[in-house]
Amino acid sequence: MLMPKRVKRRRVFRGRMKGKAHRGNTITYGEFGLVSTEPAWVTSNQIESARIALTRYTKRGGQVWIKIFPDKPVTEKPAETRMGSGKGSPEYWVSVVKPDRVMFEIAGVPEADAREALRLASHKLPVKCKIVSKASQLAQTKQSGGGSE
Repeated sequence: MLMPKRVKRRRVFRGRMKGKAHRGNTITYGEFGLVSTEPAWVTSNQIESARIALTRYTKRGGQVWIKIFPDKPVTEKPAETRMGSGKGSPEYWVSVVKPDRVMFEIAGVPEADAREALRLASHKLPVKCKIVSKASQLAQTKQSGGGSE
């Protein structure tokens, strides 16, 4: 599973998932992407499961990019433990995903295969997703007058 080699702090606050993603919200490497439409914590196991679904369907053809990394530790206290006595130990790692975040990208396969692979991967994730293409994203930014030109 994905996890950091080392971290500055072993236990972190839970934080908030308010607002939309300002970074990582464009397709940069591939042709098609899987975009989150709601906020959630995506665990390292879920990321790995979605990655396996993508690569299995494409029969290891094309290329897959994982654009999220689980760098937030989630702590849990042991079962049947009394209240108090400090914070629990880190159990697993999550990636904080906000709406409009591109989570996976794929290239080098036909559009129908890419869409089906991303659909299968989306079922492994705890968020509602939409599949977008780089072409549609470029058209959308030109229509809204955005972008740096």
